Amino acid sequence: MHVDRVGPGSLPRVSLTALAGRALGAVPPPAQVLAGIVSVQVGAALAKQLFGAVGSAGAVALRLFFAALVLLVVWRPSFRMGRRAWAVVVGYGLVLGAMNLCFYLALAKAPLGIVVTIEFLGPLAVAIGGSRRLLDGVWALLAAGGVALLTEGRGELPLAGILFALAAAACWACYILLSAALGRHTTDGGGLALGMALAAMVAAPVGILDSGTALLEPWVLVVGLGVALLSSVIPYSLELEALRRMPPKVFGVLMSLEPAVAALVGLVVLGEILGPVQWLAVLLVVTAAAGATRTARTGRER
Repeated sequence: MHVDRVGPGSLPRVSLTALAGRALGAVPPPAQVLAGIVSVQVGAALAKQLFGAVGSAGAVALRLFFAALVLLVVWRPSFRMGRRAWAVVVGYGLVLGAMNLCFYLALAKAPLGIVVTIEFLGPLAVAIGGSRRLLDGVWALLAAGGVALLTEGRGELPLAGILFALAAAACWACYILLSAALGRHTTDGGGLALGMALAAMVAAPVGILDSGTALLEPWVLVVGLGVALLSSVIPYSLELEALRRMPPKVFGVLMSLEPAVAALVGLVVLGEILGPVQWLAVLLVVTAAAGATRTARTGRER
């Protein structure tokens, strides 16, 4: 533990960062992953509360702006990178901005649980992409069946909400691939901070055109900062710490719970009630994601 003394004979003052680090280290890794998932979905629910004041584009612009600001302050990235590294950072930022815009546009038209369930097809496609194993085909059919149930039982859900969620899923798949490349071509969190800044630059013009001076309302700025912390800063920190102490296979299986958590958060925070068919669809996608992650990892380990 790091301590500082405030004067001769005085008691040591415990560093707050050291205490925070010890407290975080005392939390079991699975609990950190679950806390990160809940944080992301509560952040999305909080962002949805902003839609009436600044619209979905304004909400995503605020989230990315504050997330980029925090990450730039924390990491202080260097702009001295090679051409290939910059290409990856630019691609990462553009995809990150597009993914968030599509997600929030879908969220404006559909319940949180449904949007996250459809969006989760992106990482599922990456997990089973290129595989020729029969079992992976079963997971793909299971996920497709879940989305088909959502589409058939969508009730008042507009088709635009489904299409925006599917676009967000495609962006998420690209985001995963670009994140791996970002890790190879940049160090620490510098690439993440620069990519987030570029994503904010993508979303900001759309948000400003959509919302104008409403983005500058003090309460809107406070809520926007809260969304950024809940949706980006806190979960990134928790996931990074958890990955240091648990196998990636376990991490991936836990992350597959995200659609179910989103549906529960939507119910508790937003009052979005899903029907039995929609809950069955969520369960199918969660099962497919968990199964594909587990068997894909196992296959590579062998």
